Amino acid sequence: MLVPLYEAVYERLEVGAGTRLLALTCGSGLALLIARTRGATVTGVDTDSDRLALARERMDGSPTARLVDGGPGDAGPARPAYNLITAFQPIGCSAGDAEDLEQALKDAVGLTERGSLVVLTGWGPPERCATSGVLRVAGERRRSAHRDALEDIAARAGLNPDGSGRVACPFGYADVDSAVRGLMSTGLYDAAVRETDQAQVGKEIAEALHDHRRPDGTVWMPNVFRYLIARTP
Repeated sequence: MLVPLYEAVYERLEVGAGTRLLALTCGSGLALLIARTRGATVTGVDTDSDRLALARERMDGSPTARLVDGGPGDAGPARPAYNLITAFQPIGCSAGDAEDLEQALKDAVGLTERGSLVVLTGWGPPERCATSGVLRVAGERRRSAHRDALEDIAARAGLNPDGSGRVACPFGYADVDSAVRGLMSTGLYDAAVRETDQAQVGKEIAEALHDHRRPDGTVWMPNVFRYLIARTP
């Protein structure tokens, strides 16, 4: 669902054959795949082994792609150094995610060449993100990050802001069952599943999706995401 965000960022930064990308919390690797098709050499790090397995399937043994189980410190040192870091996991979904991103950026900066680009992302205002209400299900309440949250994280990580933008990323699904599976696959509900069970969490998500169903049974949730471009010292 974040493909418009990935493509907008890559187009603006002219990601291509000269790009050496390090993706933080790369998940199942879709953003990496898109960057690789543009000619970039990509490395993704994540601590979720199941999602990394999906990413490896997507990369299909490509010599220009590497997946690492762990954090940024496990992805280097790279030779030559990375010149782009992306953090496409938006902050504002759970307590502590801003602090986690800040630490990951601090760990990653030393793996880049001087003046490298860094991209941070976050959810837009709750009133422009229909999915906010669904994330309140089973304890997943979206924390509304203040307007300059990304800039604050960048500053604390020693980065220099160099531009920003907003991208519309609607979440669309064929039906409620598809929406429930898709939302649960993000990992945002893992803690709730552990506290109760998957069936109960799925039922609560389905109920929260009621207002987003269209007459033909599809589910549609308009959202806006913000990104910040920064540079390493």
